Amino acid sequence: MQDGVIPHKLENLPLEDSAALRESIAATDIRALLMTYVHLSRDETMLDRFAPHLPSASLGGVPDPSDELLASLHERMRVLLTTPGAVPAEPMSLALLNRIMSIGMGEPVEDEFIPLLLEQTGLGPQHERSGRPARRSIPADYKVLVIGAGLTGIATGIKLAEAGYAYEIIEKNPEVGGTWWNARYPGVGVDTPSHFYSYSFELNPDWTTYTPAGGEMQDYLVRTADKYGVRTHTRFNTMVVGIRWHETDLLWDVTVRSADGTHSVLRANAVINAHGPISRWEWPKIDGLADFQGVKMHTGDWKADVDLKGKRVALVGTGASAAQCGPAIAGEVGSLTVFMRSGHWVLPNHIAGKPVPEMVKWAMRHIPNYLEWFRFSVYWTGSDGLYPNLLKDPEWNGGDLSISAANAALRDYCLHNLHTKLAGRPDLIEKLTPDAPVFSKRIVMDTNWLPMFMRDNVSLETAGIEHITPSGIRTTDGTDHAFDVIIFATGYNLARMTGSLDIIGRDGRNLGEEWGDEDPEAYLGLTVPGYPNYFHMTGPNSGPNHGAGINLLSEAQIHYVIECLDHLVENGQAAMEPTQGACDAFNARVQAQMPNMIWTHPKAKTYYKNSKGKVIVSWPFRLVDYWRESRAPQLADYDFHALARAMETVSP
Repeated sequence: MQDGVIPHKLENLPLEDSAALRESIAATDIRALLMTYVHLSRDETMLDRFAPHLPSASLGGVPDPSDELLASLHERMRVLLTTPGAVPAEPMSLALLNRIMSIGMGEPVEDEFIPLLLEQTGLGPQHERSGRPARRSIPADYKVLVIGAGLTGIATGIKLAEAGYAYEIIEKNPEVGGTWWNARYPGVGVDTPSHFYSYSFELNPDWTTYTPAGGEMQDYLVRTADKYGVRTHTRFNTMVVGIRWHETDLLWDVTVRSADGTHSVLRANAVINAHGPISRWEWPKIDGLADFQGVKMHTGDWKADVDLKGKRVALVGTGASAAQCGPAIAGEVGSLTVFMRSGHWVLPNHIAGKPVPEMVKWAMRHIPNYLEWFRFSVYWTGSDGLYPNLLKDPEWNGGDLSISAANAALRDYCLHNLHTKLAGRPDLIEKLTPDAPVFSKRIVMDTNWLPMFMRDNVSLETAGIEHITPSGIRTTDGTDHAFDVIIFATGYNLARMTGSLDIIGRDGRNLGEEWGDEDPEAYLGLTVPGYPNYFHMTGPNSGPNHGAGINLLSEAQIHYVIECLDHLVENGQAAMEPTQGACDAFNARVQAQMPNMIWTHPKAKTYYKNSKGKVIVSWPFRLVDYWRESRAPQLADYDFHALARAMETVSP
């Protein structure tokens, strides 16, 4: 890797010494502004002056510089940006980069994180090649088929095109966006900060809030797809119903069904399944569901024409979608009863829904590198810095409701929020305090979720649901509750990772049968023995379940897939699949780590596990570990298939 990074957008300098510039500098985040300033100026003295005032960001520390020191930073930045030639164009050393990051965040940023951070912040190279010789011409008829045009599918198409591969995306919906096109319930939004939950190659300075609503996320994906021409490669309103490996031609036959019900077969050298884990909502298994005479709907299939005003509404579930939907409708319904099977830890989200000031957006558009450094600060506080909360400390003796000192501290933080928001309601505090450690299942962001329960028209029901009746819900204590509408916020089927797709591999192997309803295994959560050139994006045990976002995982896996395709093309090979031994070894390593993780705590009840208690969704190591392992395939872990036919080639 080149020893240094070059500031972006130097062609825009110098900036005019305007009121807008001064106001934007004053409105910026202190940490991000300091890091940007030192990056542009190489003035390390400001790091020394600010260091005592920047406590650990991961532990929630708030900068406390004096007004004089802050004014000095603002003035130095103004002069730097408005003085011709003041910003050096030569690369900055990685040693200085590391120092900027460490002091800026108030804690050490180890060297091993730097390559990932350079890529994911946009400060450095994007998806850097692994150092192999330039690939030869890609065959003219070489085609990659992508299933799904959601966040992962769009990025896959963009990166395939950049690498020179012809591709086609099959999308069941009439528009790109995937989850963000489907999810339309009131309050739907992103609970990962927007300035990180976006593509590293398409940073957006114009987010209107720090955690955008679902519609704004969808707009971002549509704009990105249009910018990179993804739509012209996408077949909409079409469903992939099955894929079958052709033993002789070493190609995939892909059967698709169009909107009019007609079937056709496409051929592809490789299939990338990006249908996404959050795409298969399902009704809960509750007796009497079909008997209800009112309106019932799932948050994953929202009925926008249903008028909730003044209605008696039941909300079944207390996970992420419930915590968004409930507060959004509580003010208009007549009554809202929330049915809780088990509680979720709720983390205060102080920026949720807060608007990004216009002057901050101005800084992100015009001040070189400020957007990238702000993205870094957001990522760092919500990624591997959280990993210690998931690791069991074998020496910990703090009881069975925490697993380490760090985990106990986070529990105290959440409890303080709970007691503060529900002050005067010990009954609610008791019901809403989970009987399990924080992070033992997905954390819920408190976007007015806890305050919602203080409303006069909202009640919490913790008795189990016995069955659905024609008029409502009967609970296990024998009480009948009457409702006009029942909303099920009961999640998705993540365990059956093949969904309804029929995947037939080499020698007639059937992936749906092999994985069954809840026992998927893959190599790196991505490739599977017996299924050559089949890549299952965000597959088993690859989930980043302690922080960051699915965007990082998707980009890492896309990089890996293209490295695999490049190897095949460069070496004249048709296909590759992991050996059974490599797959078994990978999964043994993953499962060997699980006893050390919070998800295997006796009190942990989470969809990350199957019914037997095996963790099938989560990656049990750090995000940087997965990123590093996905830089290039370990060729010794793969079997290769020789070309069965000659293919015409074209120039790059």
